[in-house]
Amino acid sequence: MDFSLLDKPIQFLKGIGPRRAESLQRMGLVTARDLLFHVPRRYDDASTVQPIGELQVGMEATIRGTVRTKGVIPTRAGLRIFQVVLQDDSGRITVAWPGQPWLDRKLHEGDLLLVAGPVRFFHGPQIQPREYTLVARAGEADPADEAEGAIFVAYPASEDVPQWVLRGAFEKNLDRLLDLVSREEYLPDDERGRLGLPDLAEAFRRLHRPASLAEAEEGRRRLAFDELFFLQLVQAQVRHRQIEERPGIAFERSNALIRPLYEALPFELTHAQAAVLREISADMTSSARMNRLLQGDVGSGKTLVALFAMLIAAESGFQSVLLAPTELLAEQHARKLTELTQALPVEVALLTGRLGAAARREALGRLADGSATLIVGTHALLQEGVELARLGLVVVDEQHRFGVRQRMALADRTPTPDVLVMSATPIPRSLALTLYGDLDLSVIDELPPGRQPIRTYLRYPGKRDEVYRFVDTELARGRQAYVVYPLVEESEKVDLRAATQEFERLSSDVFAHRRLGLLHGQMHGDEKDATMRAFLQGDIELLVATSVIEVGIDVPNATMMVIEHAERFGLSQLHQLRGRVGRGADASHCILIAEAGGDTKERLKVFRDTTDGFEIARADLRIRGQGDLFGSMQHGRDPVLRFADLSRDESILIEAQRLARRIVDVDPELALEAHSRVRAVLEARFAERLKMFGVG
Repeated sequence: MDFSLLDKPIQFLKGIGPRRAESLQRMGLVTARDLLFHVPRRYDDASTVQPIGELQVGMEATIRGTVRTKGVIPTRAGLRIFQVVLQDDSGRITVAWPGQPWLDRKLHEGDLLLVAGPVRFFHGPQIQPREYTLVARAGEADPADEAEGAIFVAYPASEDVPQWVLRGAFEKNLDRLLDLVSREEYLPDDERGRLGLPDLAEAFRRLHRPASLAEAEEGRRRLAFDELFFLQLVQAQVRHRQIEERPGIAFERSNALIRPLYEALPFELTHAQAAVLREISADMTSSARMNRLLQGDVGSGKTLVALFAMLIAAESGFQSVLLAPTELLAEQHARKLTELTQALPVEVALLTGRLGAAARREALGRLADGSATLIVGTHALLQEGVELARLGLVVVDEQHRFGVRQRMALADRTPTPDVLVMSATPIPRSLALTLYGDLDLSVIDELPPGRQPIRTYLRYPGKRDEVYRFVDTELARGRQAYVVYPLVEESEKVDLRAATQEFERLSSDVFAHRRLGLLHGQMHGDEKDATMRAFLQGDIELLVATSVIEVGIDVPNATMMVIEHAERFGLSQLHQLRGRVGRGADASHCILIAEAGGDTKERLKVFRDTTDGFEIARADLRIRGQGDLFGSMQHGRDPVLRFADLSRDESILIEAQRLARRIVDVDPELALEAHSRVRAVLEARFAERLKMFGVG
């Protein structure tokens, strides 16, 4: 199928030409398709416009009026203010843009403007717009005259390409572009009907020429579905290759190891742990390979669930590997597994870079001859010379610390081991399905009963001395504490306290009578390791650190977490930092020291008032937006998602994944005639995404 007409240079569209095309290209609008996919920034509903004559000081107003006079007004302070007088049938009002004198070149007498903002009193009623839209140039027809209740579309624009240019481009070319894009329709009528979605051309019509705000939203939903569907389609192909095309191991569950462990536990599994174990057991006892993501908050019991999975493999005579990102975390896992399985006929082995030559040879021998059943290690397990007798399961802890190739390296053998990747960084389900659509998802969304809640407080900088006295009281009781800073060293660009300088100050002044340590990401690995060991052993009472500690080991005696400049951290990151305390039986505290400006107070109140990591992650997504949350998935000049909003489109995403997996299950290569349009659109519009996931 040839989509080349939509992919022709934008200069060949009506009313564009080479010179204007250069300006459009600087905005990322290179082809005709780019113009069609240029997402409106907002919609203004003419039916909500208020008569100028009825405005009162203190109101939030949306008005439409003609520019009668304009000019730049200088002030004594040197500020230049651009002002216009807008008039409609009911009256006039001054509209002012402080510090934007350049608008004098852009707006002219006779132009029709749509303006939104608060009405204030300054030598009379005045509006300082939050936003404005140039509806029509002087002498042009008012679009509202053509349709009652007109919706004005505002696009991301630039100084070289203002709104009226973009509107003109759509007015002259939209019908032709809609005709071309209709040839890319891949969803059958019955599927669109089931999903309640318009066809592709109609979706773009509703996006760019809506008759109502509801129509614009309907168009966006269809285009959001497309984005999510093709992303899920690529991931479904990856998943099919990982699970279906390579034979898995059908483990035989005898309960010979699982039952004794379960009966020896001094507590009951949570309902969420039990549900996840059922999902994992079903995967492992089937012939299809398991490729599953296990999400759970700090302390939710993921490691215990992973141990049960490892014992399922051991009951069939297979080894399991638990891969950890740091040596300390690997050692902690090894101790925990040894403690839990001491009454079982299994052996735990540890392989890290710290092992001496003799210990390494001994460990490698146990891995190779199969005497080691449960193997825990770091990247050292991925090095050449590591042989495993009969590997059946790979468990990856803190999976975001490993690349996809690293986490799959151990699994690239025959027979193909099952894979369970774990994350203690809660992210919303919608984001998890988007980022890890090649994995099946399990979630432990409850904590074991009896855990001490962490008390969280929000304090302003003026209360810092009071906070430090509270910390010192805890240290005097034999407890330990963290103080976390956003920077390693002070910067001239931002006025923030930094870990290195504050460590010196706290050591010599506030906590001169205490044993302090410093930890940050610029330290050598051995230095970081030695510092954390000293803190774990109690040789350090107060650890001054950066966010490098957000993924760390359990220090049950640490009961205090103080986070300086808390406004500089995302909510999910704050949650990870808070999770460093509350690991023991004593009451723990997390104190945020933050400036009160902007939306800081409301944002941090969300964090203060809940300890549910998933609720915090959802709030973080709503507040921060999906922005750069995709990391390396942001590829080239095309963002992963233009239309989809993961904070509100989870239901669309679930439907998109269901359809994508259903298609790939019956036609993994999209070779059937029924899927020819899907294949053509995928190859034409998502070639870069195919390469990125390694299926192109």
